[in-house]
Amino acid sequence: MAFIDYYKVLEVDKKATEAEIKKAYRKMARKYHPDLNPNNKESEKKFKELNEANEVLSNAENRKKYDEYGENWQHAEQYEQSKRQQQQQYQGNGQQGGFGGFSGGGDYSDFFESMFGDQSARGGSGRRSPQFKGQDFNAELHLDLKEVYTTHKRTLTINGKNIRLTIPAGVENGQVIKITGHGAAGSGGGPKGDLYITFTIENHTNFKRDKSNLYSTIALDLYTAILGGEITVDTFDGKVKLKVAMGTQNDTKIKLKGKGFPIYKKEGEFGDLYISYQIQIPTTLSEKEKELFTELSKLRTI
Repeated sequence: MAFIDYYKVLEVDKKATEAEIKKAYRKMARKYHPDLNPNNKESEKKFKELNEANEVLSNAENRKKYDEYGENWQHAEQYEQSKRQQQQQYQGNGQQGGFGGFSGGGDYSDFFESMFGDQSARGGSGRRSPQFKGQDFNAELHLDLKEVYTTHKRTLTINGKNIRLTIPAGVENGQVIKITGHGAAGSGGGPKGDLYITFTIENHTNFKRDKSNLYSTIALDLYTAILGGEITVDTFDGKVKLKVAMGTQNDTKIKLKGKGFPIYKKEGEFGDLYISYQIQIPTTLSEKEKELFTELSKLRTI
């Protein structure tokens, strides 16, 4: 497989910051996402390369390995281990003039071959090829807040493959879930990598969400606030009637138990809805209203 320069894939400089890499990935992932480019093989290929590049460069440890080892970055630990073993063998057998008993004719590449095996001579040596887990993939899934109020199924297209998954109600913005075995194929008989999906939840409602609790502000007219009464308010799953106490003050908060957002992976359990009253003071008054308010002011002394 030809070497892919992940910096070029994301169109960033090798000195790019983590934030710059993340911004570049999101911008290009939206452009080449399979859902926006159906049946476009070139877009699928580009999207796959973007995921691979982001997987490596957005992780500080992986990026360091990639910068040092290039296409062999996934085997960095094995290479480092081989170096240490070579040094130990050299120190223990230095008097023999060779690398750990490999006679003076051996060289550095020969040593790596002895550690990882020569494919052409594998049959006679009895050495087994090292097994490496496949590369993990990263993907972003954009959903509306209303979509994660209930558990539902969704089909995603990742690297040309359709993956059907169940999205539990209550998933949060920025939450990451792992789908085992849906990454790149392993090498040497190793297991497949995993798929990590990051959820981006967009809120287009009048409710503010904090985990499983919801918050909203309700406009309350002056007369109902003073005299009390009954009003109808919106909750996330419908309307409810509320009794307003006489003399309700501005910014009074009430709690509607169980009217919040579903609690993640706790079927049938919900947070609470907190409502704040914002009393609306009339900005214009009729002559009759002025007269009545004037009379009221005379009846009550502060």
